[in-house]
Amino acid sequence: MTEKLVIKKLAVDEFEYEKRDIGYDYGFNTIWQLDNIMKGRGSVLRIFTDSGPVGEYLAGDLFTLPIIARFLIGKNALEREYLWSNIWRGLRHYAGLGLGPIDVALWDLAGKYFDAPIYELLGYYRKSLPAYASTTHADLMVKGGLGSPEEYADFAEECLKMGYTAFKIHGWGFDSPKRLKQEVATIHAVRERVGDTMDLMIDPACEYPTWANALEIGRACDEEHFFWLEDPFRDGGISAFAHRKLRQLIKTPLLQTEHLRTVYPKVDFIVAEGTDFVRGDIGKDGGVTGVMKVAHAAEGFGLDVEMHGSDIACQHCMAAIRNTNYYENGLLHPKVDVGPPEELYLSGYKSGMHAIDSNGCINITEKPGLGVELNWDFIEKHRTATRTYE
Repeated sequence: MTEKLVIKKLAVDEFEYEKRDIGYDYGFNTIWQLDNIMKGRGSVLRIFTDSGPVGEYLAGDLFTLPIIARFLIGKNALEREYLWSNIWRGLRHYAGLGLGPIDVALWDLAGKYFDAPIYELLGYYRKSLPAYASTTHADLMVKGGLGSPEEYADFAEECLKMGYTAFKIHGWGFDSPKRLKQEVATIHAVRERVGDTMDLMIDPACEYPTWANALEIGRACDEEHFFWLEDPFRDGGISAFAHRKLRQLIKTPLLQTEHLRTVYPKVDFIVAEGTDFVRGDIGKDGGVTGVMKVAHAAEGFGLDVEMHGSDIACQHCMAAIRNTNYYENGLLHPKVDVGPPEELYLSGYKSGMHAIDSNGCINITEKPGLGVELNWDFIEKHRTATRTYE
């Protein structure tokens, strides 16, 4: 008998909250900023069917939801591959934005319906995920956090003592050539401090203005045997030719494709020899369904896929992927927690510095679906709007 769950309604609950001692550097990067209060925003997507459980996901950008909703209403929620393919085509003019949250909510719904965690539906490889400490960007005008190469080294040493076996630097941004020199100094300072006990990575987040800047950073990474160099310069991480040239001149592996949406352009990037590791992203690649396509495509080329961001859906995907190395736990800072409020979840999800066990791993929940329970008292208290489509 063919299973069927007819989608009847979609709902989005938007909310706001305040985070203290967090701000921005020159405009885009989250940093420690004493006495500043930053307003955070979130939204919960829910998918209702004619029977059975409700699919839920703490979603990102949902501006395309009105377009998606008119297609989804009346469809079978269990036909995820069919729905994914059609929504991707329908959002081709919107770069696929909005597909990811829908897909994850559908997987959450299916897991609850079949009483199994998502990773079990996918066919899991592991339930304990090695994690790396992924830092915030460098502090400005503040001492005692991440304001110097030595303080980055201090933090790496602290993470090592906690059990982390890998550490990723989000560095200085770029407002002057001085920042590039600080970045190079940080690469050397962190390696000198932790020796060969940690895998080290760096993610300039496309900050450096020129390809030559990326080459300079790459050569510093070579000296210190970094595990990867990620998105170094201002092309936005999408020029296969430029990164192929960079790969020809440095030894440090590149991690690219974070900013290419779904499997199709990522495979083109691989074929063009623009990367060593492949990035998978729940939001940009179309949720769980899209990320697993990326993982299997990378596997076919003999490459590893590394998940971007700290997210419960990322954990489920990584648990079902053999060719992957580290879960990104971040963004971390020695003085402040920049992640969502702890009160947002009642169970099933841990974030922040202390989310790992003594072996430096994230242990994934075994509850059905995403395996998390949202705190609806917190969401309703901070709710700013509700939108429904039925």
